[in-house]
Amino acid sequence: MSKRHSAKYKIDRRLGENIWGRSKSPVNRREYGPGQHGQRRKGKLSDFGVQLRAKQKLKGYYANISEKQFTAIYDEASRMKGDTSERLIGLLESRLDAIVYRAKFVSTPFAARQFVSHGHIKVNGRRVNIPSYRVRAGDVVEVKDKSKQLAFVLEAVQSGERDVPDYIEADHSKMVAKYVRVPALGDVPYPVQMEPNLVVEFYSR
Repeated sequence: MSKRHSAKYKIDRRLGENIWGRSKSPVNRREYGPGQHGQRRKGKLSDFGVQLRAKQKLKGYYANISEKQFTAIYDEASRMKGDTSERLIGLLESRLDAIVYRAKFVSTPFAARQFVSHGHIKVNGRRVNIPSYRVRAGDVVEVKDKSKQLAFVLEAVQSGERDVPDYIEADHSKMVAKYVRVPALGDVPYPVQMEPNLVVEFYSR
């Protein structure tokens, strides 16, 4: 188990928000931060602090990907035509682990990363074990035959905790999903408000 995986709920408590919208989140019971000083009243954040918090929240949502990876995604988004914040979201949602999570093959982004890394996923019929693999519109993502009856996969598919967004077509009887299109910010079903415009401001300083 990775360090980021084992500490995932600390992200919720540090940010004070249930960023994945899960019923098990400790924020549902304790709305203050972790540690002995967690209940201290916090002062007003500076502009930098607000931007940093927006970056931490967005980065944390996608299984707390590394700073190096996140910066590389931002750099690519900034080179693309159009609104950088929208392109940033589009690139994050095009990651293979994000597609696996959105298709409800697993219950969390952390599980999606591990599921892909362990070789349970195929893209267009070819096994891919790189969570950051870029899925293109029209690509078909499927769970390998030997993995379709895994208990945690069946549990995730049957869960009513969240729905599959309309930019993904999922057939859970076959454990197959098609990435229909790259979503805009408003299409992505974040349980909490994400502010990629503040992330752009953070990196543009």
